Amino acid sequence: MFGKSVFQSVLERLRADEDEDVPDESAVDGSWRAPIEPSAVIIETPARTTTPLRTVECAYRELAPVDEVEPPVMPEHLKRTSLAEVAAELALDGKDTALTLAAKRRRFAAANHPDRLPAEFRPNATLRMKLANMLIDEASRRLEWTGTAK
Repeated sequence: MFGKSVFQSVLERLRADEDEDVPDESAVDGSWRAPIEPSAVIIETPARTTTPLRTVECAYRELAPVDEVEPPVMPEHLKRTSLAEVAAELALDGKDTALTLAAKRRRFAAANHPDRLPAEFRPNATLRMKLANMLIDEASRRLEWTGTAK
């Protein structure tokens, strides 16, 4: 043990234990035999491992409680996609300033931005956002033309 690494000493112990447990078969018939029978070696392949996993997954799904999820219902405001309806919702008037227009844009985006909504509602939300941005941009341009932008 002294002068050897831990790994080398462990290997020597394992060899000594192996020699004590297994009788010397080569002495019996004079031929060499593999220490492990070939039939005892099992090589796991993906085909052998995926079948039990699929079985477990199927059993789990069968036993799991079924939660019936109803599809989300589109809010009423997302159904209003005409230019007049979006303009009425924004309530743009001649008294709006650059600050009030920016606030209206943020408030509208908070309720209608496509990234905040389920995928089923995104086409309507995108259309509404395009219309609202167009209307607010036009109102901002009018403020600049009249020189009342603040």
